[in-house]
Amino acid sequence: MLLKKKTVKETRGNFTFRIRLAEHEVEINGTREEVLKTIEDLPNLVTKVSKAFEIAKPKTVATLTVKTEALKAGALSVKEKCPKIRQTENCDEAISRILETDWGKWRPRTVDELRDALKANGLQYSGRVLANVLTGLVKTEKVRRWQTDAGCVYILAEKEALA
Repeated sequence: MLLKKKTVKETRGNFTFRIRLAEHEVEINGTREEVLKTIEDLPNLVTKVSKAFEIAKPKTVATLTVKTEALKAGALSVKEKCPKIRQTENCDEAISRILETDWGKWRPRTVDELRDALKANGLQYSGRVLANVLTGLVKTEKVRRWQTDAGCVYILAEKEALA
């Protein structure tokens, strides 16, 4: 565990020890002997305090399973499965339109799936252009990206409800 900041001060017979762990801070007050005795048990205390802070943290964990199975024999072709979008010359607009469809919202899509969807709509962009556009959409927070076993996947970023 990394200790970022620690402070020790003694005033009028009162001894104070303050420690900051990430965004949390703990202060121990008492006589010098009491505080030093408590510090000896600091590893156990830090563990207990960390657990207490974990309970206080809001739980914002989402689990998402991404299926990346190849098309099976007899299944619909990629062209039939891919969504139809209005034509555009702009690659980022085309990707946004694809991800706005039910096909794009159903699950996060790999770069290859997005490339196939673009081809099915008569749009062909180089891998470099596609990668740069996707990176730009991620940076502007229009699209979310994360790493999976099958590579990076992309999905439209959810728009937060206005308060």
